[in-house]
Amino acid sequence: MTTEESTTSRNRKRKRQRNPKPSKEELIETTPKNQNNKKSQRDTKVQQHGGSSASSKRPKSSNFLDALRERLSGGQFRMLNEKLYTCSGKDALDYFKEDPEMFDMYHTGYQQQMSNWPELPVNSIINWLLSKSSSLVVADFGCGDARIAKSVKNKVFSFDLVSKNPSVIACDMSNTSLESSSVDVAVFCLSLMGTNYSSYIKEAHRVLRPSGMLLIAEVKSRFDPNNGGADPKDFLKAVCELGFTSVLKDFSNKMFILFHFKKKEQVNSDQKIIKWPELKACLYKRR
Repeated sequence: MTTEESTTSRNRKRKRQRNPKPSKEELIETTPKNQNNKKSQRDTKVQQHGGSSASSKRPKSSNFLDALRERLSGGQFRMLNEKLYTCSGKDALDYFKEDPEMFDMYHTGYQQQMSNWPELPVNSIINWLLSKSSSLVVADFGCGDARIAKSVKNKVFSFDLVSKNPSVIACDMSNTSLESSSVDVAVFCLSLMGTNYSSYIKEAHRVLRPSGMLLIAEVKSRFDPNNGGADPKDFLKAVCELGFTSVLKDFSNKMFILFHFKKKEQVNSDQKIIKWPELKACLYKRR
């Protein structure tokens, strides 16, 4: 062996000593550990972020579908709401008879709209009834979910276009089954919706006893003459000409107004034509 070959051989031995080649056993033991450590690190990151990357996308998809459903539901509510304000009570009754599920859809949207109100007019009416004798008989025209009947001890006749439980009477509110002069309080809470709303008030006058109370709560914008609403003075005049006396006019709430009337003891014999103002339809804007 030459001197040059001897030197090269010695260098290779030194290199192997500094960087020894791992044995097969060491390779078998080491490789899975490294892979397991990497997998463990990935699993830890997944757990910290609440699931896999695929599952993390699901809430976004779910939120989108929920928003889409809400938008479609809101569109159907606006359609139904506009129909109720622009047709007669009889037409509305016939419409919901053909498709009662539409009534549920309307009231679901109605409840969503009411959830944005800081104060509900039905609560004002309930508080008024609770301050009076529980012996007073009440007629709730356009009762919705019959909250008044559920909240007071009075006998309450609950009327609406569709009956979802035995306590609600389905009817056209201009033609109820009540006898004349049979109730003490008649209530319209956001329910003077039809184009023939005056016939509802006439029906309330018929069923009320002398000195009986008529309570009306309505959306404030419907009585804003500066924005296409009715002049409240014209409305008060029409109701009083029917045979009532104005007892209360409350415009203090931002969202709704309250009218209280008392039925006169003596009915006017004059059958004069009453000029009822057109109440502005309460339509919701598209979002």
